[in-house]
Amino acid sequence: MHSRMDWRSVTFDWNRARAFLVTAEEGSLSAAARALGMTQPTLGRQVTALEEELGLILFERVGRGLVLTQAGTQLMSHVRAMGEAAVGVSLAASGQAQAASGHVAVTASEIYSSWLLPQIALRLRKVAPGITLEVVASNEIRDLKRREADIAIRNARPEEPDLIAKMVGEDEGAFYATPDYLSRLGPVIDPADLAGAEFIGFKDNDNFIAALQRRGIAVTPAHFPVLASSHAVHWEMARAGVAIGTAPCGLGETTPDMRRVLPDLGFRFPVWLVAHRELRTSPRVRIVWELLAEMLPALLRRPE
Repeated sequence: MHSRMDWRSVTFDWNRARAFLVTAEEGSLSAAARALGMTQPTLGRQVTALEEELGLILFERVGRGLVLTQAGTQLMSHVRAMGEAAVGVSLAASGQAQAASGHVAVTASEIYSSWLLPQIALRLRKVAPGITLEVVASNEIRDLKRREADIAIRNARPEEPDLIAKMVGEDEGAFYATPDYLSRLGPVIDPADLAGAEFIGFKDNDNFIAALQRRGIAVTPAHFPVLASSHAVHWEMARAGVAIGTAPCGLGETTPDMRRVLPDLGFRFPVWLVAHRELRTSPRVRIVWELLAEMLPALLRRPE
């Protein structure tokens, strides 16, 4: 491969560029493939095809990960800007976003509704100001067939045949607490050190206790001084220093007053967009769907 390219001869493929962008941000092909919901070989072929197309080596392998070359670093800023612009291009092509109007209801968990959807709403106001967005914040599974919502953000693929679904990424959750609480608790090196800890629980706490026990944390109902039916309340209790709470890593690690407990102990789960099949014939619903599909992978990504 040579080190210079003739931009006049380049026919740029956005799918390859997106593969490069996510691989660079995730640091490995396997993590990028999970984020994009595709197989690792397919993603690897797209990255290789982009390198061949541009005549550049974009990555070097270091251990099990990938790091950008100088050429890759230079390309990164341009491709990231393309990614931001792609949201607007995609929406404009999907039904005249600026002219679209009407009501669209999106249901998501309370924590996603309060953490992620404000950023989606802000972008929607810019690209499709005629659309009214209703956020149905609930941890219950809403029935899309009965139009309790137009689009759902779920952590499991739906089985209903009348629904369509797209996996937009993977999220990771972990345990968090305030520095003051951790100082009172003492050193935590492995799950056994949490035997004397207290946790914020949930309404259906038996399943949570069983999940913690499977992770080697020997808890009983006595370890839960507070139960919350709302995950948003759960998180605020943890932020107040009451006990250890759980949250998505993207939220927990951007909250200044919280610290992750046992960095190697986490849990991953898929994130799906779900809608009724009429999505294909409803411009306003499709606009919101495409905006979610474009923005959620980056919003969910754990900060470095």
